[in-house]
Amino acid sequence: MSNRIKYAEVSPEGYKAFGGVYMTLQKGSLPKGLVDLVNLRVSQINGCAFCIDMHTRDLIKEGVEVEKLVLVAVWRETGTLFTNRERAALAWAETVTRICETGVPDAEYAAAASAFTDKELADLTYAIGLMNAFNRLGVSFRSMPLAATKVA
Repeated sequence: MSNRIKYAEVSPEGYKAFGGVYMTLQKGSLPKGLVDLVNLRVSQINGCAFCIDMHTRDLIKEGVEVEKLVLVAVWRETGTLFTNRERAALAWAETVTRICETGVPDAEYAAAASAFTDKELADLTYAIGLMNAFNRLGVSFRSMPLAATKVA
């Protein structure tokens, strides 16, 4: 795997615009750890190695235990390991990321809306949309995960 192009360098305006959304979300209504957890799950669904690596590292720095991180992909089978809000955010992330398949059913919306305020749900959906966009850039242009650059 190798970078096809370094999109942030060849199109800095687009990258800066995405960065503006990212910075807005960092100051938003949701805890950073929750957004990072959602970013990890979205990246797992989309198969973006660069983003999976990055968000796993971020969550470890935030103190999330490895035992929890390795179970993000199967969070529905983990009992009470994830909080109710984490479970609601992960479910919303999955249905929004797979929008072509799911159509985001009313029941999924109702579940998310019961766990988050309107502003939080809007911010969460912005975060999910942004992560999906970054995943498409990372996968399309073969962004190399940090872990892979350390292999000799």
